[in-house]
Amino acid sequence: MFKKMFLASFVLFFMMMSVGESQAVLVKLATVAPEGSLWMEGMRRGAEEIRKRTEGRVQIKLFGGGVMGNENSVLRKIRIGQLQGGAFTAGGLSNVCPDLRLYGLPMVFHSFDEVDHVRARMDKVLVGEMEKAGFVSFGFGEGGFALLMSNEPVRSLKDMKGKKVWIPTDDRISEVAMKHLGLSPVVLPITDVLTGLQTGLLDIVATSPIGAISFQWHVKTRYITDAPLAYIFATLVIDKRVFDKLEPGDQNILQEVMTRIYQEFDRQNRADNQAALEALVKQGLQVVKPDDEELALWRRKAEEVNLGLEQEGAFAPARYRELQGHLADFREK
Repeated sequence: MFKKMFLASFVLFFMMMSVGESQAVLVKLATVAPEGSLWMEGMRRGAEEIRKRTEGRVQIKLFGGGVMGNENSVLRKIRIGQLQGGAFTAGGLSNVCPDLRLYGLPMVFHSFDEVDHVRARMDKVLVGEMEKAGFVSFGFGEGGFALLMSNEPVRSLKDMKGKKVWIPTDDRISEVAMKHLGLSPVVLPITDVLTGLQTGLLDIVATSPIGAISFQWHVKTRYITDAPLAYIFATLVIDKRVFDKLEPGDQNILQEVMTRIYQEFDRQNRADNQAALEALVKQGLQVVKPDDEELALWRRKAEEVNLGLEQEGAFAPARYRELQGHLADFREK
């Protein structure tokens, strides 16, 4: 009798284990963020917290360092179900949610104060646009302002003529900007930029100080141009079809944890970018600046590019006017 009861309990235990395992949802997420970076460490902490709080029902597997390919490759893999989500820059999702291009338009923001003013009024709108496009977003993590980094000082547009300037693959904004400025772009995925700098395929790149250090681009450049070219940000998204299959309680846990992680990124990265810039200077990189007249020229050219993008339908004109309205309100204060 005891043996039968023991056997029945043993079988029941493994039946319960199998049911638990079968109900677990594996969410595979990919990013080009390097292993060991703040982004990867934060997402791994979040993944572990989600696993514990859902008692293993939601398990997140992270693929960092671009091992799943560039952002377009990751997006394709999400569509066919090989991945369930990923961390993207605005450009990586712009084909499915064009209005994400707005924050990253050339020189649309002049300062972080302007960024904060606009984001407080438009972040939720853009998150809603992503949901309409089939992705659940957990908010935005600031990457900072992209600055030019080069082997020769760049203080004017003339200094860029004839130079090999990197633009990311499938980045419509950069493509239009380069054409308008009469510059020579070299199109490469972000994972190939370091090789491009090492081999002389590239002369000039644009990234934030954190990005330069994370991707090691600073070891092959000598100058930083202190003029905010474009605002960089990223977002973590999960295929809405996958998210909707989770139990409501597990959805709430996932939303709460990853939103908190991205809010931490958002706050920390601003301070880290300033520290990274100071570290780059200590390592010997020289900071140069365009004069006021040249900077005004850059901004006029950037506005022409942005208006051209609006006319070709790169984003919703109404959203662009909304952003410009918020900026006008702020600048009038």
